[in-house]
Amino acid sequence: MGSLLWKPSEKRIKKSNMYRFMQFINKKYSQDFSEYNALYTWSIENIPDFWASIWAFAEIKASRFYDQVIDDLTKMPGAKWFSGAQLNFAENLLRYKDDQVALIFKGEAQESIKMTYRELYLEVARIASALKEMGVQAGDRVAGFMPNMPQTIIAMLAATSMGAIWSSCSPDFGIKGVLDRFGQIRPKVLFTANGYSFKGKSFDSLERISSILKELPSIEKVVVAPYTEQNPDISGIKNSVHFKDFGTQSPDLKIEFEQLPFEHPLYIMYSSGTTGLPKCMVQSAGGILIHHLKELILHTDLKREDTILYVTTCGWMMWNWLTSSLAVGAALVLFDGNPFHPEGGALWKLAQDEKITIFGTSAGYLSALQNTDVRPGKEYDLKPLRTILSTGSPLSVEGFEYVYREIKDDLQLASISGGTDLNGCFALGNPMGPVYAGELQCRGLAMNVQAFDENGKSVINRQGELVCASPFPSMPIYFWDDPDGQKYHSAYFDIYPNVWRHGDFIEINDQGGVVIYGRSDATLNPGGVRIGTAEIYRQMEQLTEIEDSIVVGQNWKNDVRVILFVVMAEGVELTDEIKNKIKQTIRLSASPRHVPAKIVAVPGIPYTLNMKKVELAVKKVIHHQEVLNKDALANPELLDFYADIKELEED
Repeated sequence: MGSLLWKPSEKRIKKSNMYRFMQFINKKYSQDFSEYNALYTWSIENIPDFWASIWAFAEIKASRFYDQVIDDLTKMPGAKWFSGAQLNFAENLLRYKDDQVALIFKGEAQESIKMTYRELYLEVARIASALKEMGVQAGDRVAGFMPNMPQTIIAMLAATSMGAIWSSCSPDFGIKGVLDRFGQIRPKVLFTANGYSFKGKSFDSLERISSILKELPSIEKVVVAPYTEQNPDISGIKNSVHFKDFGTQSPDLKIEFEQLPFEHPLYIMYSSGTTGLPKCMVQSAGGILIHHLKELILHTDLKREDTILYVTTCGWMMWNWLTSSLAVGAALVLFDGNPFHPEGGALWKLAQDEKITIFGTSAGYLSALQNTDVRPGKEYDLKPLRTILSTGSPLSVEGFEYVYREIKDDLQLASISGGTDLNGCFALGNPMGPVYAGELQCRGLAMNVQAFDENGKSVINRQGELVCASPFPSMPIYFWDDPDGQKYHSAYFDIYPNVWRHGDFIEINDQGGVVIYGRSDATLNPGGVRIGTAEIYRQMEQLTEIEDSIVVGQNWKNDVRVILFVVMAEGVELTDEIKNKIKQTIRLSASPRHVPAKIVAVPGIPYTLNMKKVELAVKKVIHHQEVLNKDALANPELLDFYADIKELEED
């Protein structure tokens, strides 16, 4: 267990939604819970009662109540949730129609724009009526190739209000990356912006849209939102219309929310696609709604008076997660652009100006912030800020310590971890509990998360494979174009029957805290001992000479040896002295087993379009194996460098 960094006051605990929920359970089920671990144990032992309680506590709006919570707790995948219920996802997110702020949009080069819940409702009504007029029906796909802006949320809510299925990509995806995704699901309507900004530069999207449309004959209409210019010329885009001209403006418009089964499809999400075409994961309206509300209301302690930011693109599931905050009635801050533009403190100025209370970002951002001279706590007024969320990769112990030292010493730092597959978390924050350096506070309520050893046995205080041994509502209902369910089954259930194997390497301690050690398919096995890559990255983040790094295992003489590739900081060369410093740092702070056999300087690190390091692709390249889908990478050209490194042929 890491060092104790923070614990909530009694007053804060009693003001939390988690505490309120605990009293709700105590009263309803004659329990006497006073701390999280007892509630967690009850939740995984009483899964139907738990989710029924969330339905009631979160006040889910439904036109027909459910007949039963779950039909078969032993069935994974395929368990049916809340059968008989009829509801609409968008109706739950648009339950407020007042003058409280719903959306605050900040493009990196623009002033903030605000939209109230009343204005949001009317805009969704307008777009929904236009979609209906052009013949969009329940089950049709509506796609977004959009920046993180209000029009994206409006389009999603309009589509889902009538039961259409929403799917989105970020505008920095290349043409093939978009076609690999949307080409599989054949959308009827495409929402886009004329362009986007990044690091002060404007990028045109319309030229790419033109090329994409040639390969996507299913698209009947392209709706273009202005972003980098006010009245873009869209004459070159077939069947296109300006966002403001799509549908008629009227203050009397009402949204006809289509009432649909709990498991009606809502979102199509995508795997990273580095081993072939991205898998298209179809998620249900009811499953995503109830799962997100559990995480937002209980684990994030989100309330109506909160202002929540998550720095994300529309190609990452954190966008979907953030958007569900509308159901709580909070104000959502949508940031689009580079978080270090025009200067390192840009997001903290935004936090100050908009009085952000919950600040969500990536571990990579916090790590990069550490290496700047920005001291947010001293330079900005962060008094309203009470929670920081971090995800995307494991946050190092030093990252935790940096937050409490340089940002704010009285806040909850919740490192959270899950995946696109479940559009949520396996382990995340507990507003009633302490924060220890390097640890995720708890496993999510009703998520039967365990660490399995090499024999498939559950272990505590030992590293193992992250599994979930009971079904949960946000599991994909199916994969697109997978009629016999084979793709779905092999993605999670081939190793342990009836148990979800997620692909992360973790340790659960006897206090319920969780440490993530990286992807289990990238786990290193020198001398047959499994070690996680996150422990090496953590050490690299502390060295000012190193800008970035990636570590893989190389098959060598009937064993595996650890190879560390490093991008050197500007003006620094990889000398023997620096190599020794790296090895010494890893030996002392991780273990002798983590010390790389080879350290090689490289010009860059390959990342997916969602900015995750692709250890598997590098591993394949150094073993002269084919990487099937380089278009899933943000910078595929870098792989060529790794293909022929002479040093890797030597002892």
